[in-house]
Amino acid sequence: MMTTFRAWWVSKETDASGTAMQTASVRELRDSDLGAGDTLISVQYSSINYKDGLALCGRPGVVRSWPLIPGIDLAGTVEASDSGAWSPGDRVVLTGAGLGESSHGGLSQRARVDGSALVRVPDALGPLRTAAIGTAGFTAMLSVLAVERHGVSPADGPVLVTGAAGGVGSVAVAVLSRLGFEVVASTGRADSEGEYLSALGASQILDRAALLEPGKPMQSQRYAAVVDSVGSHTLVNAIAQLKDGGVATACGLAQGSDLPGTVLPFILRGVSLAGINSVYAPLPLRQEAWARLERDLDLDLLDGMTEVIPLAAAKDSAERILAGGIRGRTVVDVNA
Repeated sequence: MMTTFRAWWVSKETDASGTAMQTASVRELRDSDLGAGDTLISVQYSSINYKDGLALCGRPGVVRSWPLIPGIDLAGTVEASDSGAWSPGDRVVLTGAGLGESSHGGLSQRARVDGSALVRVPDALGPLRTAAIGTAGFTAMLSVLAVERHGVSPADGPVLVTGAAGGVGSVAVAVLSRLGFEVVASTGRADSEGEYLSALGASQILDRAALLEPGKPMQSQRYAAVVDSVGSHTLVNAIAQLKDGGVATACGLAQGSDLPGTVLPFILRGVSLAGINSVYAPLPLRQEAWARLERDLDLDLLDGMTEVIPLAAAKDSAERILAGGIRGRTVVDVNA
């Protein structure tokens, strides 16, 4: 008997005038609708990330294969695998690796994927918390690891986190604070989210307006490191405020993909810009990041920043994340 399941389905359709439109709806699918892969997973949870918002709301830049099941994260249980690395019953997580972009993703009750990119769900987290961390938290930890590898320690000074009330920012604030760093949290929702960010461990809340517009190429030295998910003028201003030898990690483009700055901070202060590619991170780095998340992320704080929604509500949350209206992390229970 062919197994049927529910999933979000993004497709392109042409109206009577010949205009192409992207549509997204929950449909009943069969295993034969799933793409190639050596491992079949019974999905329990996915999550809503900015890319998922773009895919579900018909925005360009994410979906590269049509039609597609969106969702760049999944956590679930292996049903069958020909990979040699996994057995039925194994609990696994997958973030990025083309999921929800060029291959069918996690906003579905079932998925068929390449087992070589899977990571075992950390015992202390479980599937729901692992999905709550998802790509956003995984990206945040990759940024923290990059800061550490650059040699920055809490004694060197404060770390600036931009887009701090979002998924990447929330996890970054929580982890950095637990590691002993003084964290300055930049957000456009200082009035409504200041208390939330302080509870995560931020010692100072900075209105994003202070970084949003073009600034001087060299500014007062304030930060030992920056974790940036915003890009554009925000990142340029943050780089201009790095201390000698500091580092900024770039992992997002909420303000824009441009970098309208100069080389002056790099050649006069010896600062560095570290790019964070969470989509195609190699397996050893994935395993290291998840091990550190299991160790260094306060689970009570994670639970406090997490909202769980049913599968049908994913598009509503997608619209909210594009509008900058989501705090922390949104988990999708695909079986609810």
